[in-house]
Amino acid sequence: MRRLLPSPGQDDGDLDDAALADAYRLPAGRSLRMDFVAALDGAVSVDGRSAGLGSPGDKRVFRTLRALADVVLVGAGTATVEGYRPVAPDSPVGRLRAELGRPAELPIAVVTRRASLDPASALAADRSTLILTCGAADADRRAALAAAGATVLLCGDDDVDLPAAVAALGDRGLQQVTCEGGPQLLRAALTAGLVDELDLTIAPALVGAAHRLLPDALPAPAGLELRQVLEEDGVLFTRYGVTVAHD
Repeated sequence: MRRLLPSPGQDDGDLDDAALADAYRLPAGRSLRMDFVAALDGAVSVDGRSAGLGSPGDKRVFRTLRALADVVLVGAGTATVEGYRPVAPDSPVGRLRAELGRPAELPIAVVTRRASLDPASALAADRSTLILTCGAADADRRAALAAAGATVLLCGDDDVDLPAAVAALGDRGLQQVTCEGGPQLLRAALTAGLVDELDLTIAPALVGAAHRLLPDALPAPAGLELRQVLEEDGVLFTRYGVTVAHD
């Protein structure tokens, strides 16, 4: 993987794991970054899963962002379709976290209005998993998830109050949030003004699928500032700062 922007220096050849972590490291403090892979036409999945657009480089960036994060934020639909599991200390992400001096435990926070995560899943059974739901969710489902081992946080009444949910994570010391989707969660986070950075892998493919990066129009366009571009095998790995939405 090589750097295209900012202009590469003399020491910028093939980026190793430490250099890649430095390329994506954020300053201390609260932040929310979105991590997505998309085709050139905006499609975010092939046959319903993002893996169809992935590459070895995308997996490296994915692991790096997880290794740098305090918590992973994800919608229940994405967690279910993509088969999310707890991050084990001996997994590639766990080992990279250890190499970077990070805690082995990486909590996963699942946003779900209906508390719809399966209580029998490995993710629900992990004590570090956080369920971000609301008062309208079925009380029995909330209780089943808590009994399975997850921590259930009520963030809102009729729907998940995303700013309150992110604030609740920060209050628990989970300040640097990496959000892995899906598209509805991206739209909600942009609409709420929560997104600081979009880390978008652009796969050199055209898919034509219905599932796209943004499923619906935003109330106002969000401006983006290009900060970094890496490249490997024709795949572009971009970092965009999210600026104030404009009318």
